[in-house]
Amino acid sequence: MSAVDPVAAEGATSHRSAGWSRLRRGQGIRPRSAKSAAQSFTVTFIAVVVLAAFLSPLARSFTMSIKSPEQNATVDGPLLPSTAQTVTYQNRDYPVYEVPLPDGSTKSLALYKKGRTSSRFIDPANPAAEPIVWEGQWRTLSPTYVLDPQWHNYSDVWDQIQYPRLLFNTLAIAIIGTIGTLVSCTLVAYGFARFRFPGRDALFVLVIATIFLPGVVTVIPEFFVFSKIGWVGTWLPLLVPAFFANAYDVFLLRQYFMTIPREMDEAAAIDGAGPFRTLTSVLIPQAWPVIIAVAVFHLVYSWNDFFAPLIYLSANPDIVTLPVGLASFSGARIAVNPGLIQAGTLMTMVIPVVLFLIFQRVFIRGVVITGVEK
Repeated sequence: MSAVDPVAAEGATSHRSAGWSRLRRGQGIRPRSAKSAAQSFTVTFIAVVVLAAFLSPLARSFTMSIKSPEQNATVDGPLLPSTAQTVTYQNRDYPVYEVPLPDGSTKSLALYKKGRTSSRFIDPANPAAEPIVWEGQWRTLSPTYVLDPQWHNYSDVWDQIQYPRLLFNTLAIAIIGTIGTLVSCTLVAYGFARFRFPGRDALFVLVIATIFLPGVVTVIPEFFVFSKIGWVGTWLPLLVPAFFANAYDVFLLRQYFMTIPREMDEAAAIDGAGPFRTLTSVLIPQAWPVIIAVAVFHLVYSWNDFFAPLIYLSANPDIVTLPVGLASFSGARIAVNPGLIQAGTLMTMVIPVVLFLIFQRVFIRGVVITGVEK
């Protein structure tokens, strides 16, 4: 066992003591520069402003959804859902106003008797007292509002437009279409990513080129074909095309499959796995991020689709989707109670938003990795 040099030990002890003393005095700790703090504050402030601007329409829509029709029709009404306060006096309701008093204070008083130059008010806190005479024009006074959210707007929409039926139709079309898209696009993308055949690259370019084809070009031919075979008025025009793949999702899946090493396919082939077994046992378990991304993309697209259900399902009101049902309801109710329209719109947004929040991390990962150049 070697002896410890007393001189070295004493030097090490003094060095540690000096280090701790510098830390206690604040030496040795590099302070954050003012420039770095200012940059961080600026970036955070800009992000908060942009986020507030993005969310402001949703906040406005939410406040409108719980307002009464009278308040929504008022131009200079309060931002929050409120109703004008009233006081019952001698079996009658009287509106309450903010009345300035001679001593400079302001008090909430109920307008009991109107006049051109002077009016009589009742104190809600002491209705038995003599009416207060106020000199001035009562029309210049501001009414008193009390917070009164109209939560029943949501239940009214649920009942009036048969929301459960529309929700079922939309969910069924979106889920079945998403399953067809995942199955067909996965098979096509697997063929482009792993199989070698003459003209593969040219065919892939041709498939991708269909992305640039405007959808309005094919609307009339598709409607003509579907009407001839008797599919108009059914879900088939919305579901069957999903089982024949689409260029956008094929591109995302193919790019992700290209990032998976081919050596894994070769190892599976050595173990006796065929092409289909390789797809289901090797590629798909590693491709869940992009599969979830494609599923979310198509589900949200199908959920928000208005034009296709409008032209194919309007002949049968029992099978229409939420966007078409809300549009029909809006045309009849927008002038009567716009709060119902906003309530129905927000109810329709809940499922896509919750779905994105649940799969947010996997969704972003799948989109980012598919951008890797191969």
